[in-house]
Amino acid sequence: MQCSYYKHFKNKGEIFMARKKTITREHILAAVYEVVSTEGFSGFTARNIANKMKTSTQPIYLEFKNMDELRNVFIDRVTAGLRNEVYERRFTDDCIVDLTINYVKFASENSVFYKSLFVDNHESGEKLNKFSHDLFFEKVNSDEKYSKLSTEVKEAIFTNCWVMSVGLSSLAASKRANPTNEELEHMIKNMINMSIEHPDVTLTR
Repeated sequence: MQCSYYKHFKNKGEIFMARKKTITREHILAAVYEVVSTEGFSGFTARNIANKMKTSTQPIYLEFKNMDELRNVFIDRVTAGLRNEVYERRFTDDCIVDLTINYVKFASENSVFYKSLFVDNHESGEKLNKFSHDLFFEKVNSDEKYSKLSTEVKEAIFTNCWVMSVGLSSLAASKRANPTNEELEHMIKNMINMSIEHPDVTLTR
Protein backbone atom coordinates (compact mmCIF):
# COMPACT_ATOMS: atom_id res chain seq x y z
CA MET A 1 0.00 0.00 0.00
CA GLN A 2 1.37 3.42 -0.91
CA CYS A 3 1.26 6.26 1.57
CA SER A 4 -1.33 8.95 0.90
CA TYR A 5 1.17 11.55 -0.26
CA TYR A 6 2.65 9.19 -2.86
CA LYS A 7 0.76 11.33 -5.38
CA HIS A 8 3.13 14.20 -4.60
CA PHE A 9 5.69 12.22 -6.58
CA LYS A 10 3.64 9.97 -8.84
CA ASN A 11 1.19 12.45 -10.32
CA LYS A 12 3.87 14.96 -11.22
CA GLY A 13 6.45 12.47 -12.34
CA GLU A 14 5.01 9.82 -14.62
CA ILE A 15 8.41 9.04 -15.99
CA PHE A 16 8.19 5.43 -17.04
CA MET A 17 5.48 5.78 -19.69
CA ALA A 18 5.96 9.45 -20.51
CA ARG A 19 6.29 10.30 -24.16
CA LYS A 20 8.21 13.50 -23.60
CA LYS A 21 11.96 13.13 -23.57
CA THR A 22 12.51 16.15 -21.33
CA ILE A 23 13.35 15.12 -17.77
CA THR A 24 12.00 17.62 -15.26
CA ARG A 25 12.65 18.18 -11.59
CA GLU A 26 9.39 16.37 -10.79
CA HIS A 27 10.48 13.33 -12.82
CA ILE A 28 13.70 13.20 -10.84
CA LEU A 29 11.93 13.47 -7.48
CA ALA A 30 9.56 10.69 -8.54
CA ALA A 31 12.56 8.52 -9.38
CA VAL A 32 14.15 9.30 -6.01
CA TYR A 33 10.95 8.17 -4.32
CA GLU A 34 11.04 4.90 -6.28
CA VAL A 35 14.62 4.30 -5.20
CA VAL A 36 14.31 5.24 -1.54
CA SER A 37 10.97 3.47 -1.03
CA THR A 38 12.42 0.19 -2.31
CA GLU A 39 16.15 0.32 -1.62
CA GLY A 40 16.54 2.90 1.12
CA PHE A 41 19.08 5.71 1.06
CA SER A 42 21.82 3.20 0.35
CA GLY A 43 20.46 3.28 -3.21
CA PHE A 44 20.46 7.09 -3.36
CA THR A 45 22.99 7.53 -6.14
CA ALA A 46 22.83 9.49 -9.36
CA ARG A 47 23.25 6.29 -11.37
CA ASN A 48 20.39 4.46 -9.61
CA ILE A 49 18.07 7.43 -9.98
CA ALA A 50 18.99 7.84 -13.65
CA ASN A 51 18.35 4.15 -14.25
CA LYS A 52 14.80 4.57 -12.94
CA MET A 53 14.27 7.23 -15.60
CA LYS A 54 16.10 5.25 -18.27
CA THR A 55 18.40 8.16 -18.93
CA SER A 56 21.90 9.39 -18.13
CA THR A 57 22.81 11.28 -14.96
CA GLN A 58 23.07 14.56 -16.87
CA PRO A 59 19.43 15.69 -16.31
CA ILE A 60 19.92 15.34 -12.56
CA TYR A 61 22.83 17.78 -12.52
CA LEU A 62 21.01 20.18 -14.82
CA GLU A 63 18.16 20.45 -12.31
CA PHE A 64 20.15 20.20 -9.07
CA LYS A 65 23.56 21.58 -8.13
CA ASN A 66 24.55 18.31 -6.50
CA MET A 67 23.15 15.24 -4.76
CA ASP A 68 22.95 17.06 -1.43
CA GLU A 69 20.56 19.61 -2.90
CA LEU A 70 18.47 16.82 -4.43
CA ARG A 71 18.32 15.02 -1.09
CA ASN A 72 17.24 18.19 0.73
CA VAL A 73 14.51 18.98 -1.80
CA PHE A 74 13.28 15.39 -1.60
CA ILE A 75 13.17 15.44 2.22
CA ASP A 76 11.30 18.76 2.14
CA ARG A 77 8.72 17.18 -0.18
CA VAL A 78 8.42 14.18 2.13
CA THR A 79 7.97 16.23 5.30
CA ALA A 80 5.37 18.44 3.59
CA GLY A 81 3.39 15.33 2.73
CA LEU A 82 3.71 13.96 6.24
CA ARG A 83 2.66 17.26 7.81
CA ASN A 84 -0.24 18.06 5.51
CA GLU A 85 -1.74 14.64 4.94
CA VAL A 86 -0.39 11.74 7.00
CA TYR A 87 -0.32 13.50 10.37
CA GLU A 88 -3.56 15.39 9.79
CA ARG A 89 -5.74 12.28 10.14
CA ARG A 90 -7.77 12.28 13.34
CA PHE A 91 -8.66 9.19 15.34
CA THR A 92 -9.14 10.52 18.87
CA ASP A 93 -9.55 13.82 20.69
CA ASP A 94 -5.87 13.80 21.70
CA CYS A 95 -3.28 15.33 19.35
CA ILE A 96 -0.38 13.31 20.78
CA VAL A 97 -2.24 10.03 20.47
CA ASP A 98 -3.17 10.90 16.89
CA LEU A 99 0.46 11.67 16.03
CA THR A 100 1.48 8.26 17.33
CA ILE A 101 -1.28 6.35 15.57
CA ASN A 102 -0.45 8.05 12.27
CA TYR A 103 3.26 7.37 12.74
CA VAL A 104 2.67 3.67 13.39
CA LYS A 105 0.21 3.35 10.50
CA PHE A 106 2.68 5.03 8.16
CA ALA A 107 5.35 2.53 9.21
CA SER A 108 3.03 -0.44 8.82
CA GLU A 109 1.85 0.61 5.36
CA ASN A 110 5.22 1.80 4.04
CA SER A 111 7.74 -0.39 5.83
CA VAL A 112 10.82 0.13 3.64
CA PHE A 113 10.19 3.84 3.21
CA TYR A 114 9.62 4.25 6.96
CA LYS A 115 12.85 2.45 7.84
CA SER A 116 14.72 4.45 5.21
CA LEU A 117 13.51 7.74 6.68
CA PHE A 118 13.34 7.18 10.42
CA VAL A 119 15.47 4.16 11.35
CA ASP A 120 18.45 3.92 9.01
CA ASN A 121 21.42 6.21 9.48
CA HIS A 122 21.67 8.78 6.67
CA GLU A 123 22.58 12.42 6.06
CA SER A 124 19.03 13.71 6.57
CA GLY A 125 18.40 11.88 9.84
CA GLU A 126 18.96 14.95 12.00
CA LYS A 127 16.68 17.02 9.79
CA LEU A 128 13.90 14.45 10.15
CA ASN A 129 14.40 14.31 13.92
CA LYS A 130 14.01 18.09 14.04
CA PHE A 131 10.88 17.84 11.91
CA SER A 132 9.34 15.34 14.36
CA HIS A 133 10.25 17.53 17.33
CA ASP A 134 8.96 20.74 15.76
CA LEU A 135 5.70 19.15 14.61
CA PHE A 136 5.07 17.74 18.09
CA PHE A 137 5.50 21.16 19.66
CA GLU A 138 3.28 22.81 17.05
CA LYS A 139 0.54 20.34 17.95
CA VAL A 140 0.81 20.57 21.74
CA ASN A 141 1.26 24.36 21.81
CA SER A 142 -1.99 24.82 19.91
CA ASP A 143 -3.91 22.36 22.08
CA GLU A 144 -5.65 23.65 25.20
CA LYS A 145 -5.03 20.37 26.96
CA TYR A 146 -1.24 20.63 26.70
CA SER A 147 -0.32 24.21 25.84
CA LYS A 148 0.05 25.39 29.44
CA LEU A 149 2.39 22.60 30.47
CA SER A 150 5.98 23.61 31.17
CA THR A 151 8.61 23.20 28.46
CA GLU A 152 10.30 20.57 30.64
CA VAL A 153 7.15 18.47 30.77
CA LYS A 154 6.51 18.86 27.04
CA GLU A 155 10.07 17.77 26.30
CA ALA A 156 9.64 14.75 28.56
CA ILE A 157 6.40 13.77 26.83
CA PHE A 158 8.04 14.16 23.43
CA THR A 159 11.10 12.10 24.33
CA ASN A 160 9.17 9.27 25.96
CA CYS A 161 6.47 9.12 23.29
CA TRP A 162 9.03 9.40 20.49
CA VAL A 163 11.04 6.46 21.81
CA MET A 164 7.87 4.40 22.28
CA SER A 165 6.55 5.37 18.84
CA VAL A 166 9.77 4.36 17.09
CA GLY A 167 9.71 1.01 18.86
CA LEU A 168 6.06 0.37 18.05
CA SER A 169 6.54 1.48 14.46
CA SER A 170 9.55 -0.77 13.97
CA LEU A 171 7.51 -3.72 15.24
CA ALA A 172 4.62 -2.76 12.96
CA ALA A 173 6.91 -2.30 9.95
CA SER A 174 8.43 -5.74 10.44
CA LYS A 175 4.94 -7.26 10.98
CA ARG A 176 5.93 -8.47 14.46
CA ALA A 177 3.06 -6.52 15.97
CA ASN A 178 -0.19 -5.04 14.71
CA PRO A 179 -1.43 -2.77 17.51
CA THR A 180 -4.98 -1.48 17.34
CA ASN A 181 -5.80 2.19 17.69
CA GLU A 182 -7.26 1.48 21.14
CA GLU A 183 -4.08 -0.26 22.27
CA LEU A 184 -1.94 2.59 21.02
CA GLU A 185 -4.15 5.16 22.71
CA HIS A 186 -3.93 3.32 26.02
CA MET A 187 -0.14 3.00 25.89
CA ILE A 188 0.49 6.59 24.84
CA LYS A 189 -1.86 8.05 27.46
CA ASN A 190 -0.06 6.03 30.12
CA MET A 191 3.25 7.38 28.81
CA ILE A 192 1.93 10.95 28.84
CA ASN A 193 0.77 10.62 32.45
CA MET A 194 4.10 9.14 33.49
CA SER A 195 5.96 11.97 31.74
CA ILE A 196 3.88 14.61 33.52
CA GLU A 197 4.55 13.00 36.89
CA HIS A 198 8.25 12.31 36.20
CA PRO A 199 9.55 14.85 33.68
CA ASP A 200 13.24 14.37 34.54
CA VAL A 201 14.06 12.67 31.24
CA THR A 202 17.07 13.20 29.00
CA LEU A 203 18.18 11.57 25.77
CA THR A 204 21.54 12.35 24.21
CA ARG A 205 21.28 12.77 20.44
